[in-house]
Amino acid sequence: MAGFGLRLILMLFVILAAAELFTNALEHLGDKLGISEGMTGSIFAAVGTALPETMVPLLALFAGTSNVNVNEEIGVGAILGAPLMLSTLSSCLMALTILRRRGVSGHIRPERTGFVRDLNFFLCAFTLAAVSMYIPQEARYIRGAISFALVLTYFVYIMLTLRASEKLVEDGHGTEADEKMFLGRLGLPTNLATILVQLAVGLALLVFGAKGFITAVDGVSHLLGVSALLISLLIIPIATELPEKVNSILWIRRDKDTLAFGNITGAMVFQGTLLPAIGIMLTPWQPRVEVLTGMVITLVAAAWLRLNARSGGLPIGALLVNGGLYVAFLTITLSR
Repeated sequence: MAGFGLRLILMLFVILAAAELFTNALEHLGDKLGISEGMTGSIFAAVGTALPETMVPLLALFAGTSNVNVNEEIGVGAILGAPLMLSTLSSCLMALTILRRRGVSGHIRPERTGFVRDLNFFLCAFTLAAVSMYIPQEARYIRGAISFALVLTYFVYIMLTLRASEKLVEDGHGTEADEKMFLGRLGLPTNLATILVQLAVGLALLVFGAKGFITAVDGVSHLLGVSALLISLLIIPIATELPEKVNSILWIRRDKDTLAFGNITGAMVFQGTLLPAIGIMLTPWQPRVEVLTGMVITLVAAAWLRLNARSGGLPIGALLVNGGLYVAFLTITLSR
């Protein structure tokens, strides 16, 4: 048990260091390309830091254990646990990070049009994914059509985000790198090549740290005798979502609200479209109580964020409600 605990701490430090490298390089990349903060956070950061949680269900389904049912449980739990964690706990942690400085009546102010677009796409896609659980597994063509629609939804989302980027830059929402690039401090020039090198190193360390964290968490959970579905719904997302959480907390502490929330909501769109498309086709994708509870709370949390997306920003007090929704999920799930 002590060995797993030490590994958890070590991997957490790896993730923290990797997140610093990654966010620093990403800011310089966005600055160099002249794109908006929304695009940097919602597309580049979201997809990059979503790699760990994307790998978990794929590895479970294609190269998991010899027990197919366990593989499917891990796959479904990892797919659905990721957006649950982002919409509830991650949003609340960002608010707690700046609660003392901005106050409970203060606001987080991401660029509103991109924030609303992210949430609208997520709510539509994730609702479709939830409804598809009631479609029989034998109806392969219907399930295939829904999976294709989810993939197409993400493609349309990227196109709209790209189209909006230029106008946002003109309106003063361009990505700006406030700090010198880490490789630049070593005497290397800050050009596209060195930016991509630092980005690749940071991303590789994020994936390595998250995978190591997952392994340690898995060892602890087995010692505690927790089921595969509960592991994937409750524990694995905590590890795989660490990159998004850490990146967003780093950005929100620097008052880069658009980058911070774009990283969260952009990852939610990615995980609410492409990953459920995989689950619908490769798993039974059935409405089990634990799964439905998670999906309903995720949709409620996302709808609450959308409802509070006002012109003056999101009230910090409202984001604390999202943390309460995660506690509610834990209470319902663990009491069964």
